[in-house]
Amino acid sequence: MNILFLTNHLNIGGITSYLDSLSSGLKAKGNNIYIGSSGGDKLEDFLDKGMDFIRLPLKTKAEFSPQLLYSFFKLLPYIKKNKIDIIHANTRVTQVLGCLLERFSAKPLVSTCHGFFKTRISRRVLPCWGRRVIAISQQVKDHLRDDFKVDDEKIRLINNGIDLERFKDIKSFDLELIKKEIDLKDGFVVGSVGRLSDVKGHIYLIEAISNVAKEIPNVNLLIVGEGKMFGQLKALSKQLNLEDRVCFINSVMDTRKVLSIMDVFAMPSLKEGLGLALMEAMASGLAVVGSDVGGIKTLIADGSNGLLVKPADPKDLGAAITSLLKNKEKRKVLGENAKKFISTNFSSIKMVDETEKVYKECLK
Repeated sequence: MNILFLTNHLNIGGITSYLDSLSSGLKAKGNNIYIGSSGGDKLEDFLDKGMDFIRLPLKTKAEFSPQLLYSFFKLLPYIKKNKIDIIHANTRVTQVLGCLLERFSAKPLVSTCHGFFKTRISRRVLPCWGRRVIAISQQVKDHLRDDFKVDDEKIRLINNGIDLERFKDIKSFDLELIKKEIDLKDGFVVGSVGRLSDVKGHIYLIEAISNVAKEIPNVNLLIVGEGKMFGQLKALSKQLNLEDRVCFINSVMDTRKVLSIMDVFAMPSLKEGLGLALMEAMASGLAVVGSDVGGIKTLIADGSNGLLVKPADPKDLGAAITSLLKNKEKRKVLGENAKKFISTNFSSIKMVDETEKVYKECLK
């Protein structure tokens, strides 16, 4: 098959990681991969793997931007020339673009819903889900069905998968060197990876660490990511006298390095489709703490392979983190169970095979 993936950009983040795993797996099975986007930090990775790329002006969140019209006229002959079989959209903007392309090229559109959407009128008037829509977790599937009335026959539940081999032995990195490069103080490291958005709950994590520090003074918090909340989070750290203990770094090209120096991984999200960063932490054998919301509940079985806490509750989150930092054996057991769980249920091979089946359904 000739598969065209559409996404706004290829910068570091969950959607790019998803596309990397999925496109690599599909290419390994003999499919030809084409990617349309505005480019980004990870573009070279896709090019190095022999994937074709077409640059599109998609740095927009507007569903009716003139950029979509330009992209449409650029892609239409591209689809014909390269004999594209399937168009696969991964953002709201590219779903609208893909819907136009499907109408005028007669090539089936598939979309992946990576999280939760606001129920705006434009979604109801122009749903643009495609012939099939992939939900990355049961909670996202329920959201599509209940909030947008998407027909069950149209939805396919395919959990995100990750390349398990990449996270097989993260402790092989030079941990002291990484800590020195980041300028972390001595002591425990609690970490979180994700964009700095209010929905990710970093405010509650910083407040939780303030509580943890009362019992474990040498605790450090490592927050990895970029976003609009940076200034507010930095100010909160200063206000709580945690300036020396809260470290912010921009998104990293290789998350394994930052995961390797963590003792506990936290995902305090208020909403979460599934949580790719959480999956990577679990695959690395880390003890994890997550909010009892969305797809996080799909991943964490409380007390078995991690701990679930109330969302937006710094006290509950802090108590869970403290209990793990005080109990090395508990961290070890939860981390081992987390690794086994991800290995059994969330391999990229399974995701690739199931997605390929969806494409074949559409082509029939």
